Amino acid sequence: MATPKNAASQAQDSTVFRVLARIGYVVLGIVHLVIGAIAISIATGGGGEADQGGAMEQLRQNPFGYVLLWIIAVGLLALAIWQIAEAVLERNSDSKKKWGYRIKYIGTAIAYFAIAFTALVYALGGQSDSSESSTSLSAQILAAPGGVFLLVLVGLGVAAVGAAFIVRGATKAFEKNLALPAGVARKGIVTFGMVGYIAKGIAVGVAGILFIVAAVTHDPDQAGGLDAALHTLAGLPFGPLILWIVGAGLVVYGLFCFGRARYAKM
Repeated sequence: MATPKNAASQAQDSTVFRVLARIGYVVLGIVHLVIGAIAISIATGGGGEADQGGAMEQLRQNPFGYVLLWIIAVGLLALAIWQIAEAVLERNSDSKKKWGYRIKYIGTAIAYFAIAFTALVYALGGQSDSSESSTSLSAQILAAPGGVFLLVLVGLGVAAVGAAFIVRGATKAFEKNLALPAGVARKGIVTFGMVGYIAKGIAVGVAGILFIVAAVTHDPDQAGGLDAALHTLAGLPFGPLILWIVGAGLVVYGLFCFGRARYAKM
């Protein structure tokens, strides 16, 4: 009789599926490279949307862009399913930590599914606007009973994810999931991981703060996704410099994803 654990184990034992999951890390790196480049462009006076949708649009405009979008969708779908398999097979002996890890794996899987869906939309000729989606979601939450409280919780949740990225980078917690080589290669990958995680954490954290601002001001237009968060950074004192640094950090995170594709424990 088939069980979820048996299905998860069979998926992880599949060489083809493991290769697809590693490709998922590669394409995740490409997406972050493009988002980081757009952020740097905004910091230097250019335009563009520095989020998943903006990255997909940039990729679609290139030769073989549609093919690459399909590869991104398939790779991230495989990576999302891999994360779910990790959640099902979590073998931590501490029951409290086990459920904590499972929640983390499922949350990561949802994020990968979302990016894969965005890639699929663009591969089929469509488009999406994360800022409009965030505004619409915020308006719906504010209209519900206790909407202000709920939207604050959403903002705190997103900000907590950003903080988790920062902590993960600062403490090098990501190392335990990598089978790193010795020497200079190890130091380089770890450094890229630290810089990348912290930069992504800052961007996600600002997005969470925007949800809280929308709740406090009762203005859903204040809420926004990653693109709105990065534009908000640009509006701060020394904002262009801060945004340039964060954008460069996202590029570094993309490069880290390439190393992660090779050395992730799978």
